[in-house]
Amino acid sequence: MVEVAVPGAGGEGRSGPAAEPGFWRQVVEQLGTALMVVDPAGRILAVNPAAERLLGRAAAETRGKDAHELLHRDTDGGTLLREQCPLLRSLAEGAAARGEGDRYLRGDGRLVTISWSASPLTDGGSSKGMVVLFTDITGDRSARRERAAYTSALEDLNERLTLVAEITEVLGQTLETDEALARLCRLLVPRLADWAAVDLRTGSGQVHRVAVTGPAGRDAGLEGGRERLPEPGEAERSPLVQVLNEGDPVLQNEQDETETAAPPGSPLAAVHGDFLRTVHATSAITVPLGAKRQVTGALTLVRTDPAHPFDTEDLEVVSDIGRRVGLVIDNARRFGRQRAVAEAMQRNLLAPLPQPGRLRLAARYQPAPAGSQVGGDWYDAFELKDGTLALVIGDVVGHDLTAAAGMAQLHGILRALVWDHTGSPGAVVDRLDDAMPAITTVPMATLVLARVEGHPHTGPWTLRWTSAGHPPPLLLTPGGHARYLEAGQGLVLGAPLVTGTGRPNATQSLPPGSTLLLYTDGLVESPGSDLGTGLDRLRRHALTLAHAPLDTLCDQLLARMPPGSTDDVALLAMRLPTL
Repeated sequence: MVEVAVPGAGGEGRSGPAAEPGFWRQVVEQLGTALMVVDPAGRILAVNPAAERLLGRAAAETRGKDAHELLHRDTDGGTLLREQCPLLRSLAEGAAARGEGDRYLRGDGRLVTISWSASPLTDGGSSKGMVVLFTDITGDRSARRERAAYTSALEDLNERLTLVAEITEVLGQTLETDEALARLCRLLVPRLADWAAVDLRTGSGQVHRVAVTGPAGRDAGLEGGRERLPEPGEAERSPLVQVLNEGDPVLQNEQDETETAAPPGSPLAAVHGDFLRTVHATSAITVPLGAKRQVTGALTLVRTDPAHPFDTEDLEVVSDIGRRVGLVIDNARRFGRQRAVAEAMQRNLLAPLPQPGRLRLAARYQPAPAGSQVGGDWYDAFELKDGTLALVIGDVVGHDLTAAAGMAQLHGILRALVWDHTGSPGAVVDRLDDAMPAITTVPMATLVLARVEGHPHTGPWTLRWTSAGHPPPLLLTPGGHARYLEAGQGLVLGAPLVTGTGRPNATQSLPPGSTLLLYTDGLVESPGSDLGTGLDRLRRHALTLAHAPLDTLCDQLLARMPPGSTDDVALLAMRLPTL
């Protein structure tokens, strides 16, 4: 506790200026800091000239008044409860105290924000009140508020730029429209909006609401609307229609006159207006997807809190996002058309399977999963000139239209080479390897070429084959046995061969009732797993399906593939009759 002697009390024995009459009065009057003295009840005893200037009140006007009732106010200018006054609390406790941010009422009605420090006044152990020093910090607080607002604005700008960067990166990882929109909505809600809706133009002049995401995730109940877009120039107040027709972004706030309060001019406007009312929108932004000359759709973001409406800066950010999303959707649609053409071409090149005698064949081709390109996998089965059945499984290096075209070239050349050739499969593949750089665009490929020799009805049957760097065939035999035919392995097509050496051949008898599987590496390879694990998995699944119909066997092997594969798959199965 700081003890301050009352001027004139206990001053005996002093000498010098401090002992001169009126010295302490001069100190107080000339002090540049506002000073106020209150009695134990909180009534003002005295104020110095600095306090008069700060408070805009003459000393005579304040003397004898209750300091709290006269001066202390809350942030809105209202009277503060005495129980909440820190100065009165320190006065009651007889303890020094300090504070910052209190509001004092000036004589002209203005509020000033002060920083204060109070010390008890005692005389012989008896409380005489409190002396209070205080300064105006209104300007300092304004500066701090400005700095805080500036910092907040920078943080908000950084958050928006980070969001745009994340959206750009995430959208660049897929070429599938549905996946791109799902990722977009997950980023926008709730970081930037409470609800997001995406409408896309269709080829028939309609608009399809393809995605709606809210606080609980995707809301399929608000999706699916298909309405025709009104012709440009028709009277239409709907922001969605304006954005789709004119390509200019629209910002709506609760106080604006929007379509939520006006009768819809078209079925499309009605769908959008119902959406805004259903989610209780108080602020909304609708921007085009794509450039103004080529609008592929619209993105609508909604906020439901009236205290946090969208502003023009939000509009700029969302417009930038819309342009980026439109580019991704346009690329995805082009990719989809290219992919459809490639898949159709590839499927058309896979000829119908023969069913010679009692031998049964089944095959499947599965394109690469969403987001990957079509590849060069293929299968083939056909009867040769001498009646022998030829089986082929192959994979051209690459995952694009070039690989698919290369597959078509090898497919045709191999058929021509093997049709009337009675020699070994290895000799045929040697001829193919020799011709490949001259008459195809294929840099490298793998394949298995096999001949199934024996009477198609009665057998016995023998498999004669060669492999150009391809995964080994899997043979399932009666009694629950399965093994890979790893013999006959040679180099991939396109690799330099040692002069004077031919490709290896292998021979295996095929018991009645056995099943042979030829496949491409997409069936046994997956990210995060090695080839050995994939081969073990295929062998295990094939054994459990060994007695299933051949078509069921093929379908189930594809269905049991692990997720995450990025390659296409070709599968060829042959089953021998039980004699």
